[in-house]
Amino acid sequence: MNFDFLAPVANMVLAHRELLPKQSIGKKIRAHGEKSGVPDLEGVKIALIGIAENRNSVTPSSEKVHLNEIRLQFYNLFQGNWDLEIADLGDIPSGESVSDSYYALSEVAADLMRQQIIPVVLGGSQDLTYALYRAYDKMEQMVNLVSVDRRFDFGDADDLISSKSYLSKIIVNPPNNLFNYSNIGYQTYLNAQEEIDLMEKLFFDAYRLGEVAADLSLVETVMRDADLVSLDMGGVRAADLGSPADASPNGFDGREICAIARYAGISDKLSCLGLFETFNTIHSFQLAAQIIWYFIEGVSIRKQDYPIVSAEDFNRYTVPMDDLDLIFLQSHISGRWWIEVPQIENLHNKFQTQTLLPCTHAEYLQACDGIIPERWWKAYKKMLV
Repeated sequence: MNFDFLAPVANMVLAHRELLPKQSIGKKIRAHGEKSGVPDLEGVKIALIGIAENRNSVTPSSEKVHLNEIRLQFYNLFQGNWDLEIADLGDIPSGESVSDSYYALSEVAADLMRQQIIPVVLGGSQDLTYALYRAYDKMEQMVNLVSVDRRFDFGDADDLISSKSYLSKIIVNPPNNLFNYSNIGYQTYLNAQEEIDLMEKLFFDAYRLGEVAADLSLVETVMRDADLVSLDMGGVRAADLGSPADASPNGFDGREICAIARYAGISDKLSCLGLFETFNTIHSFQLAAQIIWYFIEGVSIRKQDYPIVSAEDFNRYTVPMDDLDLIFLQSHISGRWWIEVPQIENLHNKFQTQTLLPCTHAEYLQACDGIIPERWWKAYKKMLV
């Protein structure tokens, strides 16, 4: 791995952890220090990386990103009932240009993922999601991106990339490895109707704030198929962030956003998490630290029952429809459900193998009643594009 992009954790953070109880995360984490150097990554499952790049932010505030404040709050927390090795690799300094920052982040994230280490990236503005997406170019795989955000961040494809237009660049710029995009928690009045219509036209998935808050369990199905999750702290309501001026009065509360992060961690498939747009208040720093904590707890209880592991661990159900058979799989380990989207013969595109989509028991029962689940239709139509 190329560590030239990484600057060590600040001495004030390392000095602070010396005062912490031995059971705290700060005492157990492998930290990149100025004197100790980059820690041994053997056995490490999760690696923190900070990057304060926010030159493409379009929020009114251009305050400095206080990554070390998040670290201090995270180090203060006590480790949960998990046996995971965590490393803090320090920060990627902002490059001479924003493109330089993107390149450095993409390279570091790709290197970690190749080692089966999950990068947890602390930003910075949310356009850094584009750099994390580009890291998958080196993995040669299709990408399912989930954004927890009050906005879709399409912007204008002709505009320069920004924290509110990065998604257009992901869709338009080659190589196009995006299979699906899902938004969790969008607020209708903050998104143009044209953007909402575009989500439908592209067969993407969007879940309104009220819909998710009413039933947080639907997040598990969405996260189960995610490779990359981008979490914008602007999706949290102002009251839970210490009421900064740029925050919204509506959004997820602290408990809900932590539950969402936990669902992200539980996903066997997820390989990268980005936490962006943190507000400069003590409540925001504390909540960011707790979001990371819950994500790690989720990783610690992964079921390891993604269907490609072993067919023997699943019940297979065939539901006859008028013109086709729908195939459902149910895990013996967790009881979770998947639906199969078969390969389309003689179709020469990038979708050359069958796709397994997470679904619910309710969708299986729906199919038994003769109704094809909407998520199946969207995936099938994407293959025809």
